[in-house]
Amino acid sequence: MALPGTNAEQKEDRRDRLIQLCNPNIATMKEDILYHFNLSTSTHDLPAMFGDVKFVCVGGSPSRMKAFSKYMATELGLDLPGGECPNICVGTDRYVMFKVGPVLSVSHGMGIPSMAIMLHELLKMLYHARCSGVTAIRIGTSGGIGLEPGSVVITQQAVDACFQPQLEQVVLGKRVVRRTDLDARLVRELMQCSADLDDFPTVVGNTLCTLDFYEGQGRLDGALCCYTEQDKQEYLRAAHAAGVRNIEMESSVFAAMCSACGLPAAVVCVTLLDRLQGDQICSPHEVLDEYQQRPQRLVGHFIKKSLAGA
Repeated sequence: MALPGTNAEQKEDRRDRLIQLCNPNIATMKEDILYHFNLSTSTHDLPAMFGDVKFVCVGGSPSRMKAFSKYMATELGLDLPGGECPNICVGTDRYVMFKVGPVLSVSHGMGIPSMAIMLHELLKMLYHARCSGVTAIRIGTSGGIGLEPGSVVITQQAVDACFQPQLEQVVLGKRVVRRTDLDARLVRELMQCSADLDDFPTVVGNTLCTLDFYEGQGRLDGALCCYTEQDKQEYLRAAHAAGVRNIEMESSVFAAMCSACGLPAAVVCVTLLDRLQGDQICSPHEVLDEYQQRPQRLVGHFIKKSLAGA
């Protein structure tokens, strides 16, 4: 029997952990329509479809998540009918969803609003499916700060534009602030997996989550710009001093919502450029394609290692 506080006990507790929704209204609903997934509790047997899910991997691009599903099928030695992963959300064009064994891959689009909509319905789906012991990981791309392009960043904390680990929303006209901490044990395990692979540079750092790609990230090449190169450099260097190593647009809401519902979560993103050196992504397509596979390989190794030790 494991002693209290040991890793063995923590892993056992995690295997048994259920999704906890922070909404008492759900329990009183006769039917829950997951509109953007084209799923419903009355038309689909969600426990049968998703009850064995242990890993949920999300990413912005539909094609990237389809490729990740195929990659995981190969890594886990699973056959795909016709060599293809069927899109579970085929009745809608908002998101895509693929399932390979215990691994669910879902696209989330671009930015906090699109991610939030997807997460509301994904968390409810996992709840209705009575899933337990689920781990959630965002796989994505980002701009680096002071890192070599192609470096992978495992997020310690998602921070806002003022480098605070929080997500601020306005709900019914009132300011609501949620913490954006990510699972520390997952960070350590993913970093160990990177050491196992020893294939590309990987760091742990904070991730700056912004509201847009251009002004919010201090770019000088958007349609609007009211600051100078010096202003941009000062801001990015202040971010680096605050522990920020990359910039993207979804990590804060992902961290906040997963944490609120008791879902251990991590963010693993590759950097496509060093923002201290420029704003535009100029690397050849084949180089960028290889970069984008790096988080997939790292997370795939983590999943295989986790399943082997289960």
